[in-house]
Amino acid sequence: MDKLESCNYDIIISDMNLEDLDILKDNLITSFDNFWTYDILKSELLSNNSKYITAKINGEIVGFAGLKLILDEAEIMNIVVKKSFRRHGIASLLLQKLFDICNDFNISVINLEVNELNSSAINLYEKFDFKVVGFRKHYYNDENGAVLMTRGRSFNP
Repeated sequence: MDKLESCNYDIIISDMNLEDLDILKDNLITSFDNFWTYDILKSELLSNNSKYITAKINGEIVGFAGLKLILDEAEIMNIVVKKSFRRHGIASLLLQKLFDICNDFNISVINLEVNELNSSAINLYEKFDFKVVGFRKHYYNDENGAVLMTRGRSFNP
């Protein structure tokens, strides 16, 4: 468990567990804009190849993030921050913790895909030296494209 300070909040970053997921169950879409269902997240959380973390302020889950580990590569599955806590650096803190996890597992490259309309996320990833390596047309709901991004070995910002 890591304690980080950002924008006047004490933010605790820790491993996500099923209890955390049950707390999130009823507000995944309303509070987080997450397009994954409870069942998909539960399956991810229970997978031996996945690592999920939460950001908490005073015990309240304000964000979460997850990785899928495949050999020496990782795929960022999601970084999600509660709507009312966005623009406070929480996504950056979650991403930095994902980098720590990648270092612990000797990951050589991190990949991700992000909706082409999600400029905040694209800017975040570019700030952390992710590079655009491709594009998938009509990937999200057969409408919006997915920007494919990657970052190599050194995960210290």
